[in-house]
Amino acid sequence: MPKTNNDTEKLEQLVEAKKHFFHEIGKIVIGQKDILDQMLIALLTRGHTLLVGVPGLAKTLLIKSMAEICDLNFKRIQFTPDLMPSDITGTELIDIDPETEKRTFRFYKGPIFANIVLADEINRTPPKTQAALLEAMQEHRVTSGGHTYTIDEPFFVLATQNPIEQEGTYPLPEAQLDRFMFHLNINYPTIDEEISIVNETTIGKKYDVQKVFSKESIIKFQNLTLRVPISDNVINYAVKLSASTRPNEKTSNEYIKKWIEWGAGPRASQYLVLGAKAKALLDGRPTPAIEDIQSLAPDILRHRILPSFNAESEGIKTDDIINHLIENIEV
Repeated sequence: MPKTNNDTEKLEQLVEAKKHFFHEIGKIVIGQKDILDQMLIALLTRGHTLLVGVPGLAKTLLIKSMAEICDLNFKRIQFTPDLMPSDITGTELIDIDPETEKRTFRFYKGPIFANIVLADEINRTPPKTQAALLEAMQEHRVTSGGHTYTIDEPFFVLATQNPIEQEGTYPLPEAQLDRFMFHLNINYPTIDEEISIVNETTIGKKYDVQKVFSKESIIKFQNLTLRVPISDNVINYAVKLSASTRPNEKTSNEYIKKWIEWGAGPRASQYLVLGAKAKALLDGRPTPAIEDIQSLAPDILRHRILPSFNAESEGIKTDDIINHLIENIEV
């Protein structure tokens, strides 16, 4: 692994911390292990995550619990049609000095200034307000009144979307979607899991959870992720997979030209490689493999591919296209 004995120790610490994390969050959230795995990967790679699922699947509880166990500052923004950009980023107000009565402008920070920000039902606000997140998500800073304010690290946006009740919603712009590392579909629990959920949540029982991470340890593990060595063939596969989704490439086959209107950009390749590094670390492995790229591909590419009219009319889903590419691209 990693280049030094110190890095090897950090790898062991991360694997142990992951075990403790799942033990603690398992006191509150039943099931959803795959979703939690991806959220940890996003946290290690400084990525953001879009969670899509019907109401009642504990999306908000999962995010709040993660913030508590990671000992991070948490803020929730409820997105509504009348939400303004300043309600997210903050606003400048006039302050009056009680002694001198001098008036000055002062910037009051909005809820975007937190370590974990829950953007609840992000598609229920107009594009003008959604755009207020763009600079913060990409640059980890906010500009207002000619001044730039830096957001404390680590910074992690988790947005939720309801796949039903689409009346009164606004589609997320492509530039906004591309800033999310993952698009995670949260499914219904199994019957056994739902029985456990009902048993645990209808008796008034409360659980105390222990802190597993800290701001400092998360930043340490984020830096460790960047140092993970990765072979050229794994990088080449990640780039080839992303490029194969683009119908205008010279190498695009007829299948892609028929089913895809627009494909994934270079940010998808970056996230595939970073995600594979983080996944290897969390599994206790010194370097990622092509299988890591393949397992992450649906959640990273899902929101970066625009199916064509032909695909929609014939019921071809984005995940079908991604699975076809994984099965047919030569390793």
